[in-house]
Amino acid sequence: MKTINYQSNTRHYCACLFANKRPFLYLLFLSMTLFSCTDFVEVGLPDSQLTGVKVFEDKNTANAALADVYAKLRDSGILTGSTMGISSRLGLYADELTFYGGSTNSESNFYNNTLLAANSDISNVWNVSYNQIYAVNAIIEGVQKSVALGVADKSQLIGEAKFIRALVHFYLANLYGDIPYITVTDYQVNRLVGRMPVSQVYDQIISDLNDASTLLPEEYRTADRTLPNRSTANALLARVFLYNRSWAEASNSASAVLNSSLYVWETDLDKIFLKESTTTIWQFIPKVEGANTDEGSTFLFSSGPPPFVALSNALVSAFSSGDQRKIHWIGTITSGTNVWHYANKYKEMGFTGSSVEYSIVFRLAEQYLIRAEARAHQGDLIGAKEDLNKIRNTAGLDDTEAITSEEIITAVLAERRLEFFTEQGQRFFDLKRTAQLDATLSGVKVGWNSTDILWPLPSTELIANPNLRPQNAGY
Repeated sequence: MKTINYQSNTRHYCACLFANKRPFLYLLFLSMTLFSCTDFVEVGLPDSQLTGVKVFEDKNTANAALADVYAKLRDSGILTGSTMGISSRLGLYADELTFYGGSTNSESNFYNNTLLAANSDISNVWNVSYNQIYAVNAIIEGVQKSVALGVADKSQLIGEAKFIRALVHFYLANLYGDIPYITVTDYQVNRLVGRMPVSQVYDQIISDLNDASTLLPEEYRTADRTLPNRSTANALLARVFLYNRSWAEASNSASAVLNSSLYVWETDLDKIFLKESTTTIWQFIPKVEGANTDEGSTFLFSSGPPPFVALSNALVSAFSSGDQRKIHWIGTITSGTNVWHYANKYKEMGFTGSSVEYSIVFRLAEQYLIRAEARAHQGDLIGAKEDLNKIRNTAGLDDTEAITSEEIITAVLAERRLEFFTEQGQRFFDLKRTAQLDATLSGVKVGWNSTDILWPLPSTELIANPNLRPQNAGY
């Protein structure tokens, strides 16, 4: 029997798994087609045996089921580095990116803040995300019922699945507000599910992540850090607690990651986004060997005007002249009197023989800045400044001059803007969670309204399931 792991499985993208259909109407159909895809055929089982029960009686096929979810997250989900992911879309939606694509390009709706409930991009994000959630729920149920898998394998699979379930719900809640938290595959239950207040969604996310942290081992299953471990769950926990203003818990979760011997701080800015970076906590492997990141294709360009997006002048101007991130992570194209800037964190946009860059989802710098902000809120000003200065000094900057708790928090938020630009919408989420969206974007972004703090729920979903109503304000 051929062994399938994450790397080999993602190299054979499964086009038929979780097709783009309304999740609450088609879960029954999906449950019947879940294990009929090319990925699972490769394990050597007869097609007639590729059913839910059989898949979870074998470690390799069960891992293949999870691997396909990772491929979906990388290629089509919220976290994809392509133009469809939030690194690009929320960069346009906030103030990180300037749009240069054509007026018929649907991404202009994010830049101009003209999203509508009928927008196909909005419904696609919703549908793809809930299909991914359905997939991990099917894995959890299948693994729990399995009589052949060992205890350690069950723990690993369920831990990874619960981490993914928490991760996707976290982003959905921050984009759409009150949402359903789906934990079962029962069609009758899911098709008329209602929305849950964000506070309760966070409770569910924290519960799943606590389970994942307990179930996952500290060591990685693969050396390339493409499968989550305990620290990955704790890294997301730290972010969730930060957003939830649970300062002590945020600081403790970040410390759990920072105290791990698996990670070594890197001072060379050109090495941080390489696939072997010692500060990477979790990353996506490319589709095929020799390929690199979708982020490279999205943000890099070699001549002007930019074909799609460029960094906004406001972002570039926020860097001080001595900030080494401006030198190493921002590229410049000049044509006559025109100057454009691009994100140069990932430096490859094509094949390189062997892959040199993977798409990083969590990295160590965020944990230092989470802990710095949380410590400042708790009055630990010395510890907060130590964490903040770790990031500043690596960027070639002097220690912060902030003294009071408020000054340190302001300095941390400013540092986050410079550290995490074009990384999974962190700028937008920071402005949102600190109630700074209106003050920052009003009068700066054409079309910005206070109600743009949330995206609209897809109109097709509201029609199919009245329990999802009411629509978010402003749409």
